[in-house]
Amino acid sequence: MIRKVTLDRNQKPTKEQIKQIEDAAKREIVFDEDSPELTPAMEKAFRLAAKNRNTQRKANIS
Repeated sequence: MIRKVTLDRNQKPTKEQIKQIEDAAKREIVFDEDSPELTPAMEKAFRLAAKNRNTQRKANIS
């Protein structure tokens, strides 16, 4: 299950939210056909795409 929470920049997470994050960090990642494990080539492409996206965002802000 995925939960999405929007935090204000100055807002601190609650104790319950911190516990949920800590519990999630202890769980094993389960890959399936909808969410397969990335190959090294796929991971490299993903990192490059994220880098390009971030570069574009910085260019649009300036």
